[in-house]
Amino acid sequence: MSMTDPIADLLTRIRNAVRAGHESVVIPGSELKARVVGILKSQGYIKGYDIEPGPAGQTQIKVELKPSQDGKLVLSGLKRVSKPGLRVYVNKESVPRVLNGMGIAILTTSRGVVTDEEARNLGVGGEVLCEIW
Repeated sequence: MSMTDPIADLLTRIRNAVRAGHESVVIPGSELKARVVGILKSQGYIKGYDIEPGPAGQTQIKVELKPSQDGKLVLSGLKRVSKPGLRVYVNKESVPRVLNGMGIAILTTSRGVVTDEEARNLGVGGEVLCEIW
């Protein structure tokens, strides 16, 4: 199966697992996906994750989801911003704010994969991978 947009695949798998009420979801691994999942963990959107060996030598990322609290999902929205056919880049002045700071944007910058807040603190722009709330 060829994967044209691994980040969209990652977000879709997490979104579907959250909606279906699963405790965890396994995603084909990559360095970029591991960094995105690491940010989701550090920002409190997921419980944790493990990188495990998968079939044919490919790694897999097992994402531990947080249960919804009072019927409210901890992770209520995931949106892919930059797509392979339409990349979305921002400079340091126009790093997006998601829901007035209630959500996060994840960017890939010259300083690595960071949240919108970190990008502002570092004074860098980059490609907006996705928005999470």
